[in-house]
Amino acid sequence: MANDQRVRVVSHSIVKASGSFVTLASRVLAVSNLDLLPESIPVSLFCAYRKPTAGGFGDVVAVFKAKLPYLLDHFLPLTGRVVVDPRSGRPEVHCDNQGAELVVGEVGVALASMDYGNLGRSLAGTGVPVPYAADVALSVQLVSFACGGFAVAWGSNHTLVDGYSLCLIANAWSELARSGTIAAAPNHDRSVFRPRAPPRYGPSFGEAFTPLESKHLVSRLTTESSIVQRVYYVEGRDLATLRAQASRDVAGERGATHLEAISAYLWKAFAAVVGASDESCRMGWWVDGRRRLTAPVYKAAMRNYVGNVTTLVVAEAGVEEVQRRPLPDVASMVRDSIKSTATDEHFQELVDWVEEHSDAKYVETASVGLGSPVLAVTSFASFSFDTDFGFGPAALALPTGESCGRLCSGFVQIIAAPGGGGWILDMYVWPRLAAALDSDEHGMFKPLTAECLGLSQYSRL
Repeated sequence: MANDQRVRVVSHSIVKASGSFVTLASRVLAVSNLDLLPESIPVSLFCAYRKPTAGGFGDVVAVFKAKLPYLLDHFLPLTGRVVVDPRSGRPEVHCDNQGAELVVGEVGVALASMDYGNLGRSLAGTGVPVPYAADVALSVQLVSFACGGFAVAWGSNHTLVDGYSLCLIANAWSELARSGTIAAAPNHDRSVFRPRAPPRYGPSFGEAFTPLESKHLVSRLTTESSIVQRVYYVEGRDLATLRAQASRDVAGERGATHLEAISAYLWKAFAAVVGASDESCRMGWWVDGRRRLTAPVYKAAMRNYVGNVTTLVVAEAGVEEVQRRPLPDVASMVRDSIKSTATDEHFQELVDWVEEHSDAKYVETASVGLGSPVLAVTSFASFSFDTDFGFGPAALALPTGESCGRLCSGFVQIIAAPGGGGWILDMYVWPRLAAALDSDEHGMFKPLTAECLGLSQYSRL
């Protein structure tokens, strides 16, 4: 790849909190047991913006330099460094306002020239996001494109944040940059997720997790040859039609949600692809506990909680059953699986299980690639998300991350499309499932393009 197609770092600086507002009770922030479940890997929220109608990239950089210290006043743990306690072996955040990274770069390609149907590879080809050290709690990266558009990448460590937390940071930044204030302070207190004494959990937890060791994982070559990326755009009218088809016309019974409807549709398509090669197949959902934890102690703490509060719900069903049952029945299977699993007691048992297994790293067994095939779904379309910090909303906001490279399950990430209504589905799936969705008889899964994002006019360098 030519040099002008790779990010050139123009400046790299450390930005500290201004010290004007919020202080931490302790300079050492212990992570919760739920934070110990994800791999310690870089995760980012990549936001692509059209060329500003007023001002330019220099003005974008100026806003960050002027106001980022005040954002960090509310996110002081993200000015710290992630270290490992030599006694416990557990990660923790040492925060004495060492500062967050602010990286400014430029790349000689246009936004419209990116391959949005294979965005992971396209971003990797440009070097966006710019790599950062594993101990850095927050790396904010501003990159200008040759067309006048730009990108903002919010990078952190998965031990400290989940996808919702990254979106919360971007929301708070947009609010602060436009209004000068943040109405609801983020909550960094992990003490709400405490293990019981003694810890208690059901036997199913022993089957739900597998040690993250080579002998328990498939080879990297198996993964690389088994999984392909697809990024689809689903129009709002197709989502509305699908939701109606997945809902029963029964008085007093609520209709299927958009997530339940598309999960049911994908499950049926998945089962058709699996066919006779396996008796059953599994669907999974990464469920955010913030809105599902009901006890008063949880409900108060979950408001603007920064940390990891997710669990993988897995449901298995016979291939023939999924294909035979009508869409509303499969949508009900989705709803019942999530509702019955993602409970207060489940999250407490999860905390207790980790307490007795924190001496090693584990991964969800369903994602390893053994047993019946699994397609897991995570959604960022169910909560409000504000990316407009004064230069218009982002044309695309996409969470990105890495994995150990030896997991072999399907993965679907759902993001609300700009302008509302439609959805973007970022998928890592088997070639046969990708081919089936490419040729979907209803034409619902359209390859994501610059035109879908309103970026086609930014094609000239």
